[in-house]
Amino acid sequence: MTTALLIIDVQNAILEGECSPERQPAVDAALTETIGRLQSIQARARAAHIPVILVQHDGGPGDPLARSSHGWGLRHEIAPVLGEDIVHKKSCDSFFQTDLQEQLEKHAITHLVIGGCQTQFCVDTTARRAISLGYDVTLLSDGHATGDMGELTFSQIIAHHNHLLGGFNAAGHAIELRRSDEITF
Repeated sequence: MTTALLIIDVQNAILEGECSPERQPAVDAALTETIGRLQSIQARARAAHIPVILVQHDGGPGDPLARSSHGWGLRHEIAPVLGEDIVHKKSCDSFFQTDLQEQLEKHAITHLVIGGCQTQFCVDTTARRAISLGYDVTLLSDGHATGDMGELTFSQIIAHHNHLLGGFNAAGHAIELRRSDEITF
């Protein structure tokens, strides 16, 4: 099994204004902690010569993630190094109308370790799509983040998706949940 680390949408404005002013500091703190874990696993992947692929959402004009805006930029903590691939997408699915699958085939990848933002949109959709395309997935249970939605807090959404996605399978491929500190390359 050949593994790659896939970090999705860890961008400057990814969770800006996602919550009420009272809840935003908690979301920001949780995102900072998640990015710290992603930065650590990214360093371990690089040290083990595991491909690191960053996904960057290209929002339309006026969107907080509008291409080339400050908000669109990848967070400095997980910035790519020379030779690392960046996949640009315009939908929740990191495979849809992107070159992600070609990048994975280039490296003969069969297994993805996935983390990033936003849990219920891009992380969920990409993990499920990866399974349907024949990849095995390890979802970092503490390596994805989101904001509050309505009455649901970010922590409830993350817990729900960990429960929902853990063990999800199709055609002999599955999503395994692991904490970031359990990942070895």
